[in-house]
Amino acid sequence: MHNGEIEETIQEDLPIMSQTLRDARKYEEINEKRIPKEERPGFHLAARVGWMNDPNGFSYYRGKYHMFYQYHPYNSHWGPMHWGHAVSEDLLHWTYLPAALAPDTAYDGAGCFSGSAVELADGRQLLMYTGVFRRTGSDGIERDIQTQCLAVGDGRDYEKYPGNPILTEKDMPKGSNKHEFRDPKMWRALDGTLRCVAAGGTPERDGRIFLYSSQDGFQWKFEKVLIENNGRFGSMWECPDFFPLDEKQVLLTSPMDMLPQDLEYHNGNGTLCIIGTYDQESQTFTEERNQAIDYGIDFYAPQTILTPDGRRVMIGWMQNWDTCNLHSPEKPWFGQMSLPRELSIVNGRLVQRPLRELEQLWGGKVHYQNVTFSGSMKLEGISGRRIDMEITVRPGDTSNLFQKFSVWFAQDEIYHTSVSFRPRESIVKVDRKFSGSRRAIIHQRRSRVNSKDGQVRLRLILDTCSVEVFVNDGEHVLSATLYTDPSADGISFLADGSVTIDVTKYDILC
Repeated sequence: MHNGEIEETIQEDLPIMSQTLRDARKYEEINEKRIPKEERPGFHLAARVGWMNDPNGFSYYRGKYHMFYQYHPYNSHWGPMHWGHAVSEDLLHWTYLPAALAPDTAYDGAGCFSGSAVELADGRQLLMYTGVFRRTGSDGIERDIQTQCLAVGDGRDYEKYPGNPILTEKDMPKGSNKHEFRDPKMWRALDGTLRCVAAGGTPERDGRIFLYSSQDGFQWKFEKVLIENNGRFGSMWECPDFFPLDEKQVLLTSPMDMLPQDLEYHNGNGTLCIIGTYDQESQTFTEERNQAIDYGIDFYAPQTILTPDGRRVMIGWMQNWDTCNLHSPEKPWFGQMSLPRELSIVNGRLVQRPLRELEQLWGGKVHYQNVTFSGSMKLEGISGRRIDMEITVRPGDTSNLFQKFSVWFAQDEIYHTSVSFRPRESIVKVDRKFSGSRRAIIHQRRSRVNSKDGQVRLRLILDTCSVEVFVNDGEHVLSATLYTDPSADGISFLADGSVTIDVTKYDILC
């Protein structure tokens, strides 16, 4: 079938839209006009209106990148989950499309939760998502029931599959928690069939990742338990992604209720990357090493895509479940995605680098070389809230190693956020406690990084409400959202001891 014939067929079969979805689309169209453009991020995808959390259905379809997302349009706090929708040609400039899914059936009336997207052989786009409804058990307690569901569409409008749900508690292995089953992530295997990983758990809520297969995308079969937590990293594992990368196999997931392990993993809901090998024939994943994905305050539930030119690119939700519902309900929007990051494995470690297309937005270059100082210092031309700035730090006196280097940004007479480096401990810290928050919430996180003789490279990417710190070309990344008014755009450098720095700053022209 030719592309024109596919498009004509899809147009003839446009879905009948529920009133629930019509209402959501009308509401977002009207109320997005309440949000001034300057209050939004410049090059990060944010909620069209209301609330945003996990990225869903990250995919490339009909010449555009598609990002769906967990969405409550009617309030900037979490609520009944819809799927928001946006498209982009470069992953940096996004155009909102109407909401794709709404909780409007018996099997998803409590929410259309996280999922993924693939293109079918006939040219349609297939969405798989977790439908949630509530059922009262024999003990009189009402609980969520999670099943996997499908919708099919043309990149704008989607119709839920009449055979939903297509995976239920009957499709989980013995010993599974029937109330923990969610977040399907599909991909097309080398033989053209489809595979899917989904999050499950034991009755004690210990994480397990299930593997499923399908010939056509509509009939799915349980294959095996791909991997089990066995009490190592938190409890339930959410939002799995599973893909090959640089001759290895990678599992990304987001464990709930983690305990800290030195500075590698932190308390609460975190992120986990497991690198290993995968035998396609036996479908066996063999673990080799593990690490956190992001070491900052705000990052969760990432999804990846293989771009048309072969890059593996990841985007995560730039928020934290322990702090995300403390803002005023009058705020018209809440929630944004991270900068897209290109992934690779270097020396056995997951490395993340900012999407290279960001460089096409560079302007207003300012560069300083071999600036030696102690105390505090400002540099002419180094300021801004939408910038890409790289700093190379080394001792100013090799015989007397400095104690600490810091850069303050989003700064005015009252507020600032900082990134600091302590060479003796090889620790980088992001700290936003002076950014304007009036809540006693998480404001700082640390990461133990690689440094030699007191040297480190820091690349700070600032947008209106966020900072992402890439350490040593992406060996570690620390992400945080900021509370400071965009007018605070000062940048200062501070050193306890003698420090020499090189600084290159670009304005990002959105």
